[in-house]
Amino acid sequence: MKTLVLTLATILGISTLGYSQKKSSIAIANPAVTGLHATPEITSKLIRLEIVKLDQYSVYDEYDMQEAYSSDSKLSTNCLSKACLVKLGTKLGVDYIVSGSYDALGNKIVISLKIIDVANDAIYKSAVREFDNQEVELQRMTEIVLKEMHGVPVEKELVERLKFNNELITSNNVGKVKNNGPRIGFAVLTGSINEFATRSASLGGLDITPVVSTIGYQLEQQYVGTEKFSALVEGIFNISGMEQGKFLPSLSILNGFRFGKASWEFAFGPGFNLAPISQGFIDTEGLFGETNRFYNSQDWREYTEETYGAGAVVDIEDVSDYEFKDMLDKRGDIKFGAQFIIAAGRTFRAGSLNVPVNVFYSNKGKGGMVGLNVGFNVMQTKKPINSRN
Repeated sequence: MKTLVLTLATILGISTLGYSQKKSSIAIANPAVTGLHATPEITSKLIRLEIVKLDQYSVYDEYDMQEAYSSDSKLSTNCLSKACLVKLGTKLGVDYIVSGSYDALGNKIVISLKIIDVANDAIYKSAVREFDNQEVELQRMTEIVLKEMHGVPVEKELVERLKFNNELITSNNVGKVKNNGPRIGFAVLTGSINEFATRSASLGGLDITPVVSTIGYQLEQQYVGTEKFSALVEGIFNISGMEQGKFLPSLSILNGFRFGKASWEFAFGPGFNLAPISQGFIDTEGLFGETNRFYNSQDWREYTEETYGAGAVVDIEDVSDYEFKDMLDKRGDIKFGAQFIIAAGRTFRAGSLNVPVNVFYSNKGKGGMVGLNVGFNVMQTKKPINSRN
């Protein structure tokens, strides 16, 4: 008799243990998705995968879900309310059903999930979380939301790298951004640069029209950014005059500011180039022949020998008010030069495409360039967390 009692007790114990370990069943309905490339079907797969990894439920098979959807197409696309989810859960015969929404809102992705208790027609668990707009990390975001719903610890570094920082100075598209792309435009040469451009080639000039094309490439980096103000630094490598057979390179490094949603901008800084320089002067009064003729030291030596005789040495300051100074001359030595640049304009935006339009003025001594350039570049958002470079 004692043996029979013990046997029954053991059987009852095992049965009770098995019952206590039985997992509740759960089904995953298609969530609503807006502003993302991911579809409701893809996001439901992500939810299903992360719930399976929790190991707390018996998860309803996705192919059985498809069979249920086939009988009523509305269940796969518009079943978002609690009443509809309870109806779907009852039809599937599960204890719980989960759904929610994935929404891209500006610089953030908002994930809202809820688990419905089918039998009690009530919300069992729910959570809403805002993340930085990194769509490639939707699975990790889903993992965070579900783990937090179930009180499962989440890796702090993961949360920190994906969280949305709702701060004035941001860390995403409005903040540190790289805008790189080509630039093209034209420039009108003024002052001494105009004189050098139009001067005869035999006198060391370029002998070109003083309106030149400009083509180059811009590298830009914002170091401060808000919704109403951004500070940036940009480098522009530029080549001018190619349409007239000239190769005139330059490099500009500008510090700039961008204002408001209209993206009006202002920038200034130095420009650098290599240019041929010699000592010379321009005969603005025609004292020695043709008015506005350029003379370098060799030209002047030849003139004085023709005028005063071979071997004659005449100091220009003894016969005029002119003086020799550094001037642009193709016959001279290549020297490093710098000028001051100021620019203003506006960046027009279409999604992630930026189209900057700027007017600029470059000044060096008594010469300069004034022009217009247009470019385009693609705004590169912050790197996803699985990129460590």
